[in-house]
Amino acid sequence: MAYKISSQWQGGFNADVTINVTGAAVSGWTLTFSFAGDQRVSNAWNAKVTQNGKQVTVTDGGWNGGIPAGGSASFGFTASVSGTNGPPAAFTLNGAQCSAA
Repeated sequence: MAYKISSQWQGGFNADVTINVTGAAVSGWTLTFSFAGDQRVSNAWNAKVTQNGKQVTVTDGGWNGGIPAGGSASFGFTASVSGTNGPPAAFTLNGAQCSAA
C-alpha cells in the first residue's frame, strides 16, 4: 500500500494510492482509512470514494476490482484541507489491516 501526495496547493491537494497485493489474488476491493485532519475528498478517479466525517471508504471502479497475486491497482483523489495535511495512519483492505509504505 502506498499513499503519496502528488501535488498540494493552498486549500487542497491530490493524492495517489497504490494497492499492492502480496498474498492471494483479490476479486473486488474496498479500502478504508481515516484522515487525521479536516481533509475532505471532492473528486476521485479509478475508484468510487465516499466519506463520512474523517472516515473514507474507497471501492474499486468495477474494471479494476480484480488484482492478481503480486499485482496492484491504483486510484487517486482530490481533496480540500485547511490545516495540517498528514497521511492516514492506518489502512484496511477488505477488512484486513494492511501496511503502508
